[in-house]
Amino acid sequence: MAVAGSVFGTIGALSAFPLRLAAREVERQHGELRRGVVRRTTHVVFGRTLLAKAGTARSNDTAIERRVAAERAAGRTPVSENGFLRLLGLMKAPEASSLSRQSLIEQSRLSGADLDLLSLFDAFEHDGEPYSFRDLILARKYAGLISGGASWGAIARSVHRSGPVASLTAKSLNVGSAFGRPDQIYLEGGQSELDGQLLFDLGSAAHGDDTLEELFAEAEAAEEGGDHDGAAALYRRCLAIDPSDAIAAFNRANCLRAGGHAAEAAHDYARAIKLDPAFVEAWFNLAGLMSEQGRDASARRHLQRAIALDKSYADPVFNLARLEFDAGNLAEARRLWVRYLELDADSEWAGVAAKGVQFVDMQLARTAG
Repeated sequence: MAVAGSVFGTIGALSAFPLRLAAREVERQHGELRRGVVRRTTHVVFGRTLLAKAGTARSNDTAIERRVAAERAAGRTPVSENGFLRLLGLMKAPEASSLSRQSLIEQSRLSGADLDLLSLFDAFEHDGEPYSFRDLILARKYAGLISGGASWGAIARSVHRSGPVASLTAKSLNVGSAFGRPDQIYLEGGQSELDGQLLFDLGSAAHGDDTLEELFAEAEAAEEGGDHDGAAALYRRCLAIDPSDAIAAFNRANCLRAGGHAAEAAHDYARAIKLDPAFVEAWFNLAGLMSEQGRDASARRHLQRAIALDKSYADPVFNLARLEFDAGNLAEARRLWVRYLELDADSEWAGVAAKGVQFVDMQLARTAG
């Protein structure tokens, strides 16, 4: 897959490589890399630090599974850290391989879902098909661990502690029930624990990338937990470190808006747009904020800009139709609702749009009569 023209987003901080350097290399190869995920994102890099987030291991695993499924459903391609580095030419590809995904599943009895998630967090020599014979050995070991009570997440959190993943092919892996920890993996009958707590030790010397990634992850967690003011403060610190981060500005604007700070939110939406004029979600959300304040002319301009940037984005089409309807521009409202139905024919909002078209048709018929 070529990097040129691709837009990479990240979910979770990268453990193997500073994001700043990765972004520079992606840009050199005529692609784009940003934290987070937006509509233009084509590939999503899942950072291995996601595995070490606060909370229970099982809840983390479930949250990761949901996020991976959502990104696939949106048409984006999930990419592992190693897969990303290989794609950029910054990591040597493993030896030639020939096993398909289906062949690996059939020969190892590892489920397809577990195989895909373990691949996404680099628990194999290869991050995708074709797989190697060493990957088959690992898959059989992992299948045995899972049948013994381990989860894919426990395996993924543990395997990197032992050195190169491929080295595990020559070692015995065991579920740690004998040690009173049933969802933990051990080497050679428990002689060496693969605990995963120190899985992502990047050295004691912190640097700006580490601080920024930690702050951004903390801000996302606060936002997800409903602490909008706290998240806004954390995103502000991110912007102090990297003033060019349009995603941080956008996220901060969303938090400020949710917290009732409309003027500051508008400022940060505008900042995100200035940093990334093609940031269609920022145009759309700023339009929504303007509409809430009764500034319909401004909202209309921002919605028109969002539609021009992304003709497949249904939400601004619907909102612009509603604005035109409220302004009495029935023919334009109808045209926009028809366009919305071309983009979304099944949702609850599609039902509203269809009723809007019917209402306008009746009004226009009465006028003609």
